[in-house]
Amino acid sequence: MKVPEELQGVRDLCKALWAPGLAPALPAAPALQSQPVRAAEPDQEGWVCPGTAGAWRTGGLGGTGAEWFSWQLSMAGWRGPATLLAFLLLCPLPSPCCPAVCRCSSGEVDCSYRALRIVPENLPTNTSALWLGHNHIAVLKARSFRLQQALQNLSLRSNVLVSIHSQALAGLGALRELDLSNNYLTMLPAETVLPLPGLVTLNVGANKLGQLPPEVLEALPCLQELFLHSNALRSLHAGVFLNLPALRSLTLQGNPWACTCEIQPLFLWSMGNRDKIQEENLILCRFPEHLNQYPLLAIGNESFSHCQDSLLYPRDYAFFLLIGPASFLASILICLLLGSLAVAYNHLLNELCYW
Repeated sequence: MKVPEELQGVRDLCKALWAPGLAPALPAAPALQSQPVRAAEPDQEGWVCPGTAGAWRTGGLGGTGAEWFSWQLSMAGWRGPATLLAFLLLCPLPSPCCPAVCRCSSGEVDCSYRALRIVPENLPTNTSALWLGHNHIAVLKARSFRLQQALQNLSLRSNVLVSIHSQALAGLGALRELDLSNNYLTMLPAETVLPLPGLVTLNVGANKLGQLPPEVLEALPCLQELFLHSNALRSLHAGVFLNLPALRSLTLQGNPWACTCEIQPLFLWSMGNRDKIQEENLILCRFPEHLNQYPLLAIGNESFSHCQDSLLYPRDYAFFLLIGPASFLASILICLLLGSLAVAYNHLLNELCYW
């Protein structure tokens, strides 16, 4: 929209007011007799925002920013409600605030090493990278990042996370990297990663995960890097990786693997995808005792020869539990039908013989 010539000066002053470092370059205002204004301090929630009443000064100029701007308008000959309305309409809104405990620069917000117990609220909406590592955050509540829809990189490593609400990451459809490593997570619900279809890197290493159902990763077709090292995993269903066509890097070391028949599907998948597995020599068996500290991928196929009869997965057992009784009932009905036909046939022959 074209700005009228008589109001163009107002817009220029607005830009000068909000542009860092430009206000001091404008003509200095005369000394103003006003009440002393305290320097900007964090409010009760720990925020420091430019432009709030009594909390912003023009560098090198006397009085508050509002007083300085009023003087500039009066010098230019603009007075009255119309001038104020023009000011409100033409001045751009200030940029989003940055929490006092964080450092913000070019879309990156660093809140690491701040002893935080919760995710700071009112983070800049244009945040593309958020670092929350090395704090004391234990729980991620629902929609903790509801306004950060442009977020691409989120790090929560080295906290004390024990629980993540199923909707904690809702709205983060643009997220590409998620780091939850070095926490205390014992489970990762499938609903947690459901809102992250574009996720490329997922790091849940150094947690307490005891299992990882295949459904957890089914919604992550773009995943390329998966870190599962140093957890409490004893086995993994090979199907957990079947829906990850883009996977190119996987860490599994540091888990107490039970090298029994149950782990054969993972063993077979790993043998066919060794180029994707990092530090494969460190993937060691913990159980049974005679294989303790033995590399999983060095066991050999012959070690699983006795497992051929036990390679049924839970869904396979369910299938046979359903099909077995059905087949049995069907066979009984067929036998009864054939028996009835045989009796009827004999009865018919006997009648013919009497004739």
